[in-house]
Amino acid sequence: MSARLLIVEDEDALATLLDYNLSKEGFLTERAADGQEALLRVEEARPDLVILDWMLPKVSGVEVCRQIRARPETRATPVLMLTARGEESDRVRGLDTGADDYLVKPFGMAELAARVRALLRRASPELVEERLTYADLVMDRGRHRVTRAGLELHLGPTEYRLLEFLLQRPGRVFSRERLLDAVWGSDIHVEARTVDVHIGRLRKAITPPGAADLIRTVRGAGYSLDERN
Repeated sequence: MSARLLIVEDEDALATLLDYNLSKEGFLTERAADGQEALLRVEEARPDLVILDWMLPKVSGVEVCRQIRARPETRATPVLMLTARGEESDRVRGLDTGADDYLVKPFGMAELAARVRALLRRASPELVEERLTYADLVMDRGRHRVTRAGLELHLGPTEYRLLEFLLQRPGRVFSRERLLDAVWGSDIHVEARTVDVHIGRLRKAITPPGAADLIRTVRGAGYSLDERN
């Protein structure tokens, strides 16, 4: 079962970016462009989590959060508030209103996805798959631990995110550009060759002596997690 997320953001470019990246993470997403529409959508079908901009047309994000908390049927729905406001007093106000977490713009998509998973893990643990497996490779996301045939592996943060992305879609081939977008974010400008470097490190980290290479290089296309090497 995939978690349903309601993205409430009036800036279309950011809303599209959030929608795209969270959909890639396996979430089901809906969008609302103002506070009034957000409240209607919440009333029609309660989402599993709301990503809520502070500054919204018609009804402010703070008021939307207040109303979500005031309704018995949505009182426990996690709310992640997004805002350009970085002052401590603003953060306190947002949390006092009932937001479960607070992210100041600009932010990275990897951090956003991690915070969404953390909130869902607390509110609806059945919606967040803690363990990802392929062949004898196991990623325990709750413990941030990767093992192969029971042997613990040590990965850098970028290699961990690469493996997490590939484990969610085994057998599928991804171009360097797609991996850059998914792991580094579309707003980060790095060379495509950077992917080759980190794939090399990941391959070395998850292939202990005597083990099969689980990363397949497809010439001219990209990489996949695949036993057929």
